[in-house]
Amino acid sequence: MASTTTCSQFFLVVSIISLVSCSSANGQLSTNFYATTCSNLSNIVRDVMNQTVTKETRMGASILRLFFHDCFVQGCDGSILLDDIGSFKGEKTAGPNMNSARGFEVIDTIKTRVEAACKNTVSCADILALAARDGVVLLGGQSWQVPLGRRDSRTANFNKANSDLPGPSSNLATLISMFNAKNLTAQDMTVLSGGHAIGFSRCTFFRNRIYTETNIDLDFANARKANCPRSGGDNNLGPFDDTPNKFDNNYYRNLVARRGLLHSDQVLFNNGSQDATVRTYSTNAAAFLKDFGAAMVKMGNIGPLTGTKGEIRRSCRVINS
Repeated sequence: MASTTTCSQFFLVVSIISLVSCSSANGQLSTNFYATTCSNLSNIVRDVMNQTVTKETRMGASILRLFFHDCFVQGCDGSILLDDIGSFKGEKTAGPNMNSARGFEVIDTIKTRVEAACKNTVSCADILALAARDGVVLLGGQSWQVPLGRRDSRTANFNKANSDLPGPSSNLATLISMFNAKNLTAQDMTVLSGGHAIGFSRCTFFRNRIYTETNIDLDFANARKANCPRSGGDNNLGPFDDTPNKFDNNYYRNLVARRGLLHSDQVLFNNGSQDATVRTYSTNAAAFLKDFGAAMVKMGNIGPLTGTKGEIRRSCRVINS
């Protein structure tokens, strides 16, 4: 009897170990993935982001955009961070990123500090996911738990960076379709567009809207024209909403008032399927902040490399040799 009990206990322990190993190999993301291997990770990321955003508030929005552009191109795998080196072609010079994507040096700084604390342990993809969350929180947004365990890609996809990222002139049907292709719903799309609650856009992306479109508040259009001429000034900046340094629901209030900066912003409120959602968020900041965190977690689950796939890069800019 004792022998039978001991044997059963042994097989139970082996089964539990096998189950845990299988789960790790299958690569389920977990909010406590680094609990024992890099317990100070969150503090390191938060400290660097706090210093960064204190120095340049806009960087919170830039890091958030980096994460979005990473996840929409072959999954949340840190591919956007890779430089063009020799014959290796990255994504930084693709149309949506060229002269636009920024914040790479911030991720470099975090990676250096993380490596000093936990060598060869934390992926650049996970660092970017945490930094994006912290940037939002530092600018007044509501926090969320970030599932971790992504690994870094050894590839990038220049062509998909040009084809899979929604553009500033996208219409509503295109936006819904492109988000659906990433297993995100129309509501996910509308709430994630609320990332434009912070930050600025370049004149070249909103010039056509302020000079040619009719579903726009004239005072708003004239105000933006002051810093965005019909020709030239492509890199001049315009804020997405009235509070570009605060993560709030003013973005949606602006849409209701026909003061969306980009064409792809205003189509969310233009007698279409997302009007009701926009109205809800315009009057209920708490709902927006809560839903935004949930949608960010969902987006962060797009095609992560886990288990033994990919690698843990030593430098976020280059694959390991």
